Amino acid sequence: MSTFDPPAGHTRPVVFFDIHIGETPAGRIKMELFDDITPKTAENFRQLCTGEHRLNSIPQGYKKSIFHRCVSSRIPQFMIQGGDFVRGDGTGSFSIYGAQFEDENFKIKHTGPGLLSMANSGPGTNGCQFFVTTAPAEFLDGKHVVFGRVIDGLLTVRKIENVSTGQNNRYDLRDLLSGICADFSPQDRGCQSG
Repeated sequence: MSTFDPPAGHTRPVVFFDIHIGETPAGRIKMELFDDITPKTAENFRQLCTGEHRLNSIPQGYKKSIFHRCVSSRIPQFMIQGGDFVRGDGTGSFSIYGAQFEDENFKIKHTGPGLLSMANSGPGTNGCQFFVTTAPAEFLDGKHVVFGRVIDGLLTVRKIENVSTGQNNRYDLRDLLSGICADFSPQDRGCQSG
């Protein structure tokens, strides 16, 4: 049994992003959430993917948000970062639990590409921002909570990683990388409209 395998009889939630680079469809990233290891973090991400969390009756979440940062030039093949639907530039924070929430645990390590982890600005500052690793990044262990993994669409992650970045590893505004999110039904893994 792998570290990433769910317990026998447990079905983990699966969500996806349909990615566009500019106006061009780039593919789908399908992600499995470790709700048995990091239930609070996984649920925050899931609800922000589906838009079911509402603030003043308005759905909150990742739909039409962007990947705003790629750290591949300073540290080759490290990560792509997104999720700031508040400001779109990496300074916004929001969660279904309030502005920020505590680090849940650090059981899963940053051992390779395709791991989903919380971006933060220090201990206990998790919100809506996340990153996907594009290589092992053990130096992040004990600092960032891994809460899921890419199960399909790593090529799409690589496409995002290969979009050129400018100052501070930020994407050019002409190359906005938007995602449209939803989740898969646990019964049949069929797409729910959203």
